[in-house]
Amino acid sequence: MTHRLFRTAVGSLVLLLASIGMAVASPGATPQTMRLDYLHTGDADAQHYALDRIVIEPLPWAGNPARPIDDSNRGNNKFEVLDAATGELLYSRGFSTVFAEWRTTEEAASVSRGFQESLRFPAPASPVTVRIYERDAANAFVPVWSVDVDPDAQTIQRNTMPSTLKPVAIRDNGPSAQKVDLLILGDGYTEAERDKFIADARRLSDHLFTVSPFKERAADFNVWALMAPTPESGISRPSTGDYHPSTLGARYDIFGSERYVLALDNRALREIAQHAPNEFIEILVNNQTYGGGGIFGQFSTAAADNAFANYLFVHEFSHHFAGLADEYYTSPVAYAPSDAKVEPWEPNVTALHDPAQLKWRHHVRAETPVPTPWPKTEYEARQREFQQTRAQLRADKRPEAEMEALFREELAYTNQLFADAPYKDAVGAFEGANYAATGYYRPQMQCLMFDRSDAYCQVCSDAVAEIIDLYSRTDDE
Repeated sequence: MTHRLFRTAVGSLVLLLASIGMAVASPGATPQTMRLDYLHTGDADAQHYALDRIVIEPLPWAGNPARPIDDSNRGNNKFEVLDAATGELLYSRGFSTVFAEWRTTEEAASVSRGFQESLRFPAPASPVTVRIYERDAANAFVPVWSVDVDPDAQTIQRNTMPSTLKPVAIRDNGPSAQKVDLLILGDGYTEAERDKFIADARRLSDHLFTVSPFKERAADFNVWALMAPTPESGISRPSTGDYHPSTLGARYDIFGSERYVLALDNRALREIAQHAPNEFIEILVNNQTYGGGGIFGQFSTAAADNAFANYLFVHEFSHHFAGLADEYYTSPVAYAPSDAKVEPWEPNVTALHDPAQLKWRHHVRAETPVPTPWPKTEYEARQREFQQTRAQLRADKRPEAEMEALFREELAYTNQLFADAPYKDAVGAFEGANYAATGYYRPQMQCLMFDRSDAYCQVCSDAVAEIIDLYSRTDDE
């Protein structure tokens, strides 16, 4: 058994879970949760790793003991936990980082920065080696850092201070080991707005389970809501001079993109999140301005009060949960994709170097040409107009309702343009994806990873289902 070395939880941890109504296994059956916090620093040309601290979190491990090894091949990085004595692989997961995105920005060419990052895994009973891998120029994983961990070391932080934060069960479908635990955090909510946060969390997570395949797999999820109040409503938006204190470091204008929202205080996020079962984290920000973000295996964000909040929640969660790539390419982004069109690791985009080996070819009908024609020229011409109007609305600081109206007009135009296209519902290879007009292809003409549609394409749906299986099913199911 690959997980035989994992340390079992003690009674005090079981009592903590029982106090929030979570179904738990008998004492001695569940590992503790170990978190390795480290610093990731560097610039466009170099990077460095340094151990910050190792923490035993207050709640037992919420993961699926039957699937300790990640075989999805997702993420810019992956980490492995190996038995130090035998080299046996005990646990692995793919992930991506804010640092990897930042180092492609213009700033990274001249400035060094540091980011806090964390790895979470079942606490081992014997010494282990934790090893981080990164993709090279050919998208193959190569080792970049490792650290030895002795679970009995005196430097490991234990006995976390009790917290007054109590998670609310939005959906409780059973023991965490058999379910995907989604934790919804709030930022920019005051204590007086606690009920609003719970209502927002319930409303948006309920919408998630109207979208296939989440809809069909809703019973495989637990959903928890947790917030630490802020003294003021809303989070900072520096481009408009609007600043607010934040419990998670969430703000707009990440990397200079007015719509990009991330939480940059990883330590604060982990210190709060550790008080609820969690494998995936969605952060709701108490704002109307359109915005969000998602980092695979880390967290996602969405503006709770925007008219497109339902879409934002699902789209950004798709990045975080399943490692799906953006399929759009006409909106400006803050970071630069590589000029080298290597085959992406993301399951829903391709460089199509060999059409006969298209990675989703099992969905392509014999009569569908690859590459697949679509009204690309007309779409791009109208998109240039929309993007100019969008930029002007932001420059003029117009009310958010005007931006929301523009988005509705944009989606209506796209729906009409695609309605009579010959391959509207076909799976093929449609050029234009991954922030590039040429050289990358998406599986279907329309998908919620491409525009503000309300459904996944078939390939994205399959990719989401694979991750649900990883966290909720046994190998023999």
